Amino acid sequence: MKIQYKNILKQGRLAYLVLVLTFFTFSCDDLAELNVDPTRSSPENFDPNFFLSSSQANYLGATTGYSGPILFQSGWVQILASTSTLGANYYSNMDKYVPSTNTANYQQGGWNSGYRSATLANQILFDTEGKTGFENLRAVAKIMIILNMQHITDVYGDIPYSEALQAAAGLTQPEYDTQEALYQALLKDLDAAVSSLDVSKKGPTADLMYNGDVAKWKKFGYSLMLRMAMRLVKISPATAKSYAEKAAAGGTFASAADDAFIKYDNTNGYTNGNAGPLNTASDFYEVRWSKTIIDYLKTKNDPRLGLIAEVPQDGFAANNNAALSGNSTPANQLGLPNGFDIAGGATDITTSPGYPGATGSGSDATKIGKYSRPTAIYRNVNAPAFILTYAESELLLAEAVVRGFTVSGTAASHYSNALRGALAGMAPFGASAAIDAATVNAYVTANPLDVSSQANSLKMINEQYWATTGLLFNFVEAWNNWKRSGHPVLTPVKFTGNFSNGAIPRRQPYPTGEAGQNGDAYTKAVTRLPGGDQWTSRIWWDAN
Repeated sequence: MKIQYKNILKQGRLAYLVLVLTFFTFSCDDLAELNVDPTRSSPENFDPNFFLSSSQANYLGATTGYSGPILFQSGWVQILASTSTLGANYYSNMDKYVPSTNTANYQQGGWNSGYRSATLANQILFDTEGKTGFENLRAVAKIMIILNMQHITDVYGDIPYSEALQAAAGLTQPEYDTQEALYQALLKDLDAAVSSLDVSKKGPTADLMYNGDVAKWKKFGYSLMLRMAMRLVKISPATAKSYAEKAAAGGTFASAADDAFIKYDNTNGYTNGNAGPLNTASDFYEVRWSKTIIDYLKTKNDPRLGLIAEVPQDGFAANNNAALSGNSTPANQLGLPNGFDIAGGATDITTSPGYPGATGSGSDATKIGKYSRPTAIYRNVNAPAFILTYAESELLLAEAVVRGFTVSGTAASHYSNALRGALAGMAPFGASAAIDAATVNAYVTANPLDVSSQANSLKMINEQYWATTGLLFNFVEAWNNWKRSGHPVLTPVKFTGNFSNGAIPRRQPYPTGEAGQNGDAYTKAVTRLPGGDQWTSRIWWDAN
């Protein structure tokens, strides 16, 4: 399938209006100087680089916060848990697979923000076509489109791409490309985009990720290629091998200094999408770390545990006071088991095995007071939001070696590199999250890769991938890799009224409007899904 970027996601002048509303506040004198109707602005009035930062921000809108991930995937892969019965009942979607009032809105969040991000990136291509001096910006824009398309297809399955968003050209009912054809096209296009990056030429400006560093964008592109390739190890191993080897030869991330993340600027109105929810009173109280992740970190004596988790001070009032720090001693951390509530019935948390008891007394008592919650680093509105990291790429390279791909280095060395990268990768959260070199060395030495069998190696690699992405609050990636690898082995929650027949969801249903607005194409796509448009239907690469 040949993809013509110019025709993808074409929105005419709408993107200019979006940019005006997003980035610029003009005075009357400014508008007079421009002397144009802002709803009819032309490319000459804007630097196309500014579309890049808007595209990046919208991508993170798809992968963080109430767009879905913290309310869906965070609990599906048992990174977070919630009793979800008081003000924060919307967390029933993630903890118990039980719908809440706005479930339909949450399930379309990733779709809407992802397409919006890709639209803005594509506007760069539209506006710079045939112009010199924008070669690297165009390559980065293509990488952003591919990043978004991978996200959307991995969450939903078949999606519109080759005919997508061409309403200005009269195409309002685009066909859904199969995920198989889409992955082949995206990998080919990514190869071309990364190959075209030229460090001798000007990099993009208004770049929130790398500040225009073309060399880092090149490493990001190859690391993204590696991630995409490894998605296909079960369904198309030859393609996986070919592109994983190409990515490794091209040069993936070299250290945690290459990590792709964006730090927010709340002063200017840009707030971390996960911090917002956790600063909401009911969310702050009821959202805790899952028992599954806390048990894993304690078993490994992981030094991240004391940075990411705290037991609140005793009592209901203290549990609801975000200004009060808790006890971060690793040995005291206790994860909340998924699937329980505080409603007083058969599924009340007090009935869970090993229930530790309440804290406080009388009207100040709280049943969940001893369970660990995320520390303040996650509530920081300026906290970083992560896209792809050195630790992830090294874990994928370790798996590639285990699977017999031609990649330099040993699986054990890549795994050790990944552990170092995972611990170093906490530093962007601030000085309180930095881990000293001696602690890192001790952890890496104590946790070598088990190379006694392929199965043991794959288990360790992918459990670490789950933990690392989960602790960075990249819940969608933790979930996607769990679907791909089967690790860690998770026990589904069986709760009355759930929308997945008691199974962990493996996709999000399409936005509800698709059936009415694009019925024929939607119906064809749903017909190709085993089981139809359901939470448990497996997408193409999600093979058993």
